Amino acid sequence: MRPINKSGCRIPDKESQTLYGIFGTRQLQKGFTLIEMLVTIFIFAIIAATIFGSYNSVFSNAATIKDDMMAYEMAKSCLNRMILDLQSVYISLTPAYSSLENDEEPDPYRLVGEIIYIDSTPFPRLRFASLSHLPFGAIKQDGIAEIIYYVRSTRDGKYTLRRADNLILYGPAEEKEHDPILCENLKALAFKYYGSEGEAVESWDSEAEEFSYATPRAIEIKLVLGNDERFQEFKALVILQPYRDKAE
Repeated sequence: MRPINKSGCRIPDKESQTLYGIFGTRQLQKGFTLIEMLVTIFIFAIIAATIFGSYNSVFSNAATIKDDMMAYEMAKSCLNRMILDLQSVYISLTPAYSSLENDEEPDPYRLVGEIIYIDSTPFPRLRFASLSHLPFGAIKQDGIAEIIYYVRSTRDGKYTLRRADNLILYGPAEEKEHDPILCENLKALAFKYYGSEGEAVESWDSEAEEFSYATPRAIEIKLVLGNDERFQEFKALVILQPYRDKAE
């Protein structure tokens, strides 16, 4: 029997006193305090935010990489088409060629590169003759075609590069709404024309006395896709064969 104190309660033995001293206080405080709960929630929020940020970064980078790959493939296809067209260029050669005089019709195989403005933005327009005709529509025959590269704006304020293609036999080519689109999301386009002495200019006219009725030896293409925040630049240099020397 354990002894009884003055208040009538039994006095715990030494073993019970020891256990009470260790666990008694904790047993009275069942559960977590408000501070402990708040600290737990705060730590969990930090961990969740870190994990969410990591996943968000991964998915964002994946989307960016996908967009870059699509832009690269589109630019590659566009440049391949333009290189093939220019490598198949058809030019009137001397002595059969004679410079334009008076009211004569311009040479149907002339090469003209000019700068035009679309929504106050300068873009090049290139016209030339080529054996690289793509037969669309009802006419399925091959031949020498007049090809025009030109830029058009879209409703959302972006630009597209288009390709007009018409057999010279059937008259001059016209820029139509259904002309094939070479590339979309165009930020900038530039052609640089190189003469026989290596000089580079941004425009050319093989029917102009300024260029001595010659054609360029090479054309450099610069293509920029994207926007002001993120864009990709592509370049290609095409050596023209054949070409016409300056008239003496």
